[in-house]
Amino acid sequence: MTVLAAFGRRLERWALRVEDLDEDVVDRFVRKTYPERRPPRPVRPTLRRLLAMLRDMGIARPGSETQPLSPAEQLLSEYKHFLVKERAISTSTVDRWSRVALRFLIERFGSGPVDTGTFTASDITGFVQRQSHLHGHSMARSLVVGMRSFLRYLEYKGLTALSLDKAVPAVATWTMSTLPKYLSFEQVQTVLDHCDRSTKAGRRNHAILLLLARLGLRAGEVVKLELEDIDWDNALITISGKGGQRAQLPLLPDVGRAIAEYLHGDRPPSSCRRVFIRDYAPRTGFGRPVAIANLVKRALERAGVESAHKGAHLLRHSLATHMLAKGASLGEIGEILRHRSTDTTAIYAKVELEALRPLAMRWPGGME
Repeated sequence: MTVLAAFGRRLERWALRVEDLDEDVVDRFVRKTYPERRPPRPVRPTLRRLLAMLRDMGIARPGSETQPLSPAEQLLSEYKHFLVKERAISTSTVDRWSRVALRFLIERFGSGPVDTGTFTASDITGFVQRQSHLHGHSMARSLVVGMRSFLRYLEYKGLTALSLDKAVPAVATWTMSTLPKYLSFEQVQTVLDHCDRSTKAGRRNHAILLLLARLGLRAGEVVKLELEDIDWDNALITISGKGGQRAQLPLLPDVGRAIAEYLHGDRPPSSCRRVFIRDYAPRTGFGRPVAIANLVKRALERAGVESAHKGAHLLRHSLATHMLAKGASLGEIGEILRHRSTDTTAIYAKVELEALRPLAMRWPGGME
């Protein structure tokens, strides 16, 4: 209501009527109200919803006609429709792959006509090599997967005569070549202690951080968590994991208490069945897992905890490392983290230095 009240006062000052509202007026309001900083997140969505509602009621003038899609955007739209309707790929993956395809098409054709029949293997290899140098290892792997998907789509639709997906170079990956990034138990507790629990959003964020730190949930699993997934009578929580798999975990007392407090006193009224609701309009669940990753990043900054990795997986890795240090087996860790392969869990053995020290061979001629 504060945003709408400020918007109304500004309209009076500009001597504008409700009938005069359009996107230009909204943009002008934002520029004048927040000249030196980005507006708070609810501002633009709230005003756009107001404008859409007024147009539906026939009060505000209709918007200008949308610009026609460029050839690259048209092809991309068809590709995204194929991924969603025919392959049932998740929205986040479709967005990630389509961004790769769009970068490739714009680099190759700009805003002009698209001729997919002119693609060559060197075009594909060169693009992947140039883009890979701009990103880290995980982003480079995502780039490769997205590029192969797009090229297979072109072949499937008969838009290329060659199987160009084979021209996409692989990203070198060595099994067990990296160490998982994690925080110490004290650092995790510091992050939890510095969560501002004096506000509704802060108490919601504290409950989310506990799910990540105590149960090792992935960001996407937190986003998809629904009210029916919590069995309060038996202290169990059902997780919708990767590949549609569902698993039950014990609802630890501190986690259950934090969620219960949020649901009883802080969760805004909403028809959405998601457990965690955004603190700005529209009052629905989080749209994408990146929202949880950003929440963790802000929590780390607030607590003053330094880490090379700042995503939600950092707390998941930390839980596994703490469990291993307390004597849990790799099988038990894999069960809690819901790993489908024992190889995925095995990487945590590399961080238990004291257990590995007796296995190290002495350097020839070195000290006893």
